[in-house]
Amino acid sequence: MKTLLCCLLLAAPMAAQHDFLTADEIDLIKEAQEPNLRLKLYADFAKLRVDLVRNLLGREKPGRSILIHDTLDEYSKILDAIDTVADAAAERKTDIHLGLAAVAAVEKAILPMLKQIAENRPKDLERYQFALTQAIDTTSDSLALAEQDLGKRAGEVEERQAAQKKAAQAQMTPVEKEGQQAGEAKKKVEEDKAADDAPRKRKPPTLLRPGEKKQ
Repeated sequence: MKTLLCCLLLAAPMAAQHDFLTADEIDLIKEAQEPNLRLKLYADFAKLRVDLVRNLLGREKPGRSILIHDTLDEYSKILDAIDTVADAAAERKTDIHLGLAAVAAVEKAILPMLKQIAENRPKDLERYQFALTQAIDTTSDSLALAEQDLGKRAGEVEERQAAQKKAAQAQMTPVEKEGQQAGEAKKKVEEDKAADDAPRKRKPPTLLRPGEKKQ
């Protein structure tokens, strides 16, 4: 854990130039195709970010506030990634109870830590107060989703996607709508043709005459 924190501290000055995950973390996520494992990894990464923030708060050093701000921003983006993975899995009816349990456990531990930082009001708080407030709100929302019934979550995901699709269609020009309809019609024709071209199951040959039954 201490080694990972040191790596994050060394990488922090380049926060504005890299993704919200380190190169090693990205490799781990790519390898973790199973949703439960991916959720657990993201939860670990989130905990590391909060540990780093607390580590930074415990020392006086130039540029501390920007490092805290960027680390909190990374933390919030990691939680967004957690919710994206969970939503996709819920939509596919994948069992992610284990992954969500790990996420909920970490977020329950982190939430009071973040609130305590806000209550302590560090002297440079105003430089990262927005990022801290966002981190607290994001944690509360993500925790509520992690503890939500998966069936209900899947239904909400479907409703949200339908609403987004409807909103996108409402903004389309008549030409764009015609193009979409033409594309959907073409896709249906191709699917129907593929179904017709599929080899049909043929009956095994028989020596019986029509209407004759096997004795």
